[in-house]
Amino acid sequence: MGFLLGILIIIADQATKYLSVVYLMDKRPVVLIENLLELHFVRNYGAAFGILQNQRVFFITITSLVLIGMSIYMIRNRNKLTEIANLAMGFLLGGALGNLIDRIRLGYVVDFIKVDLRIYDFPVFNIADIFIVLGTGLLIFVILLDKYEKSTGDV
Repeated sequence: MGFLLGILIIIADQATKYLSVVYLMDKRPVVLIENLLELHFVRNYGAAFGILQNQRVFFITITSLVLIGMSIYMIRNRNKLTEIANLAMGFLLGGALGNLIDRIRLGYVVDFIKVDLRIYDFPVFNIADIFIVLGTGLLIFVILLDKYEKSTGDV
């Protein structure tokens, strides 16, 4: 389930990024909700919140290693992982691969969703980022509750 979910996230991420290039690049932002939500094309050469600018090789290397490790873990434990752990891993795989594709293909990540909550002006992000955050949150949740693997009945 996790791998299939990851593929669906990659498709959604890449499709929305393509649309943002076609309809937003070199154009004015599209305001969806005044003073809250707009679509705004941004080239992100760094990581979250714009940190570590222009470290493309570093990001490609680290992301690739993490994805390989996660994939091996998921394959080796495919019958042991709970549904929520599989969901978390699928979210992380899809999100990380979505951004990795951009880094390899374009040299930067396409971001286009801008949220301004007045108390905090979020950096511009994308669909992959949403699933990375959701996957990380779910993974923290299942690890803290020690519910990432199904019970085998052994004591």
